[in-house]
Amino acid sequence: MIPRYARPAMTDLWAPATKFRIWFEIEAHACDAMADLGVIPRANADAVWKAKDVDFDVARIDEIEAVTKHDVIAFLTHLAEHVGAEEARFVHQGMTSSDVLDTCLNVQLTRAADILIEDLEALLAALKKRAFEHRMTLRVGRSHGIHAEPTTMGLTFARFYAEMDRNLARLRAARAEIATGAISGAVGTFANIDPAVEEHVCAKLGLTPEPISTQVIPRDRHAMFFATLGVIASSIENIAIEIRHMQRTEVLEGAEFFSMGQKGSSAMPHKKNPVLTENLTGLARLVRMTVIPALENVALWHERDISHSSVERAIGPDATITLDFALARLTGVIDKMLIFPDTMLDNMNRFPGLVMSQRVLLALTQAGVSREDAYAMVQRNALKVWEERVDFRDQLLADADVVAALGTDGITAQFDMGYHTKHVDTIFARVFGPC
Repeated sequence: MIPRYARPAMTDLWAPATKFRIWFEIEAHACDAMADLGVIPRANADAVWKAKDVDFDVARIDEIEAVTKHDVIAFLTHLAEHVGAEEARFVHQGMTSSDVLDTCLNVQLTRAADILIEDLEALLAALKKRAFEHRMTLRVGRSHGIHAEPTTMGLTFARFYAEMDRNLARLRAARAEIATGAISGAVGTFANIDPAVEEHVCAKLGLTPEPISTQVIPRDRHAMFFATLGVIASSIENIAIEIRHMQRTEVLEGAEFFSMGQKGSSAMPHKKNPVLTENLTGLARLVRMTVIPALENVALWHERDISHSSVERAIGPDATITLDFALARLTGVIDKMLIFPDTMLDNMNRFPGLVMSQRVLLALTQAGVSREDAYAMVQRNALKVWEERVDFRDQLLADADVVAALGTDGITAQFDMGYHTKHVDTIFARVFGPC
């Protein structure tokens, strides 16, 4: 991923130096296990650990690979240059390249998941803070982009909190599913290596042994992982779209923080554009585009092929680096977001009282009017509010049929905002637990 959309911790995880360090640990732990089993001399296993503080030379490994055309062999050759040819002769005993590659990839994905889990926890904290801050801040709810009924800004943030909390649970499950390793040899039969070696290596790396790995770890696990990242990205876009809508000039119920010295347009000095949330919408697309290749990687030939390999070299770093950046950016947007309660009320009152139409409809049916007649009575008055911007309550009070059914006090009673906020605490308790 380009540096513009990357953060150091996640980027470092996918650096070649990190990959080669993990490869070394896999090989060294495997040697320890084989020495314990008496398969190789203990002295040779101990000798491998002489490279534990070595900064592997990426350029040198690339130079060797240019000749061997095989990345794992290139690494093993470079390792022998540090350890000694004789001391390193038992390295990779009974193993195959996929044992190293697949186990390393899952270590990286597991560590990436840990970073993303921290990102989600920070975002949840920001959403919870804003939800409680605006628990009773009234705004109009919209369906199809059209005014519906009153809600609160706090419920909007709480809705996004609940969605991201589900994503946190999904990511933890995906982490658990991807945290497997395989040191089972060619076609996964353990013909030339003891299963105890796999168990030892996995324990050292925080993984569990893959129950049956053929020559590769099954890619349905990876498909699940990347699909989860795609869902999280879609949730990011869901929040970003709402904020972008709120920042529209004719809405302006909320907005991204605009810092001192920031410029919105090279041509129009007055502009304050929702650039961060627009960026998040784009980044979400980048994460989601890794999902289909991950799903297509599930189907491999027989015990293995490498059609998945080139795909994962790209989508592993790209998806996790991009999502890490996006989650951090969204957390900053939420934390600093400007909220305009007065504008929310002004917007709700652009068509005065119209958002109470359902309350009046229900009151009429409860007063004995058929639903069809009640709907017609309310709609004819509501349409005049749309067309003439008159006050809906005044219009109802001037309608003899509505007055006859409800009385003036009955009409006025339907315009109490408390109808729409009386269960906010109940909803919050469902989302956040007892408060």
